[in-house]
Amino acid sequence: MNRVDAHHHLWDPARRAYPWMGDDLAPIRRRFGPEDLDDAAAPHGIAHTVLVQTVSSLEETEEFLAVAATSARVAGVVGWVDLAAPDVAGELAALRAAPGGGTLVGIRHQVHDEPDPGFLLRDDVLRGLAAVADAGLAFDLLVRERELPAARAAVQRLPQLGFVLDHLAKPRIREGATAPWAGELAALARLPNVTCKVSGLVTEADWAAWTPAQLVPYVRHAADVFGPERLLFGSDWPVCLL
Repeated sequence: MNRVDAHHHLWDPARRAYPWMGDDLAPIRRRFGPEDLDDAAAPHGIAHTVLVQTVSSLEETEEFLAVAATSARVAGVVGWVDLAAPDVAGELAALRAAPGGGTLVGIRHQVHDEPDPGFLLRDDVLRGLAAVADAGLAFDLLVRERELPAARAAVQRLPQLGFVLDHLAKPRIREGATAPWAGELAALARLPNVTCKVSGLVTEADWAAWTPAQLVPYVRHAADVFGPERLLFGSDWPVCLL
């Protein structure tokens, strides 16, 4: 059985700005390229990976597709398009026509950074999400507790679109909090067109003092409400190096 890492990143701060990469992320504020990925993944038997967007940039997505076109390990790319653009279908078609375009498997947007917690329910965004569905792609939900109600409503409105929840919606592990996260996660899991990545959890814990035992209640709850068949493993490398 092949091991697949369903969520990791590559970046190069010398090429572009990453608004989320503050001083607390200084230890990973350097280039991480395909060769670094191979060095990290190979010893753990990770045969294939999914490379996920980091900024709102079509150019980055095109670069990632080009990486996938030449990498034996990167099997899929979750890229970015402007969901509110008037021609989302055209932008997706252009990405598909780019080198490596056949590896595009999904789209993601940093929803948890939007000022409006109901961003996903805007009419223009819903039209964009419908175009993602029409293209046969998935949509990665990058949300926290605040955005989970709107995420659930969007999932209900678009049963034809497969949604993938990133990082278990970033529960507040550092605080040991489970409410309202647990109830919202259970409600989302009742919708059949959602799967969930067990990823990014160490980032939500205390970076200096976390233990696997602190993660167990959150992973167990996800397994209870989604079932193991609807969970994916993601390393969130290189963020996990923090």
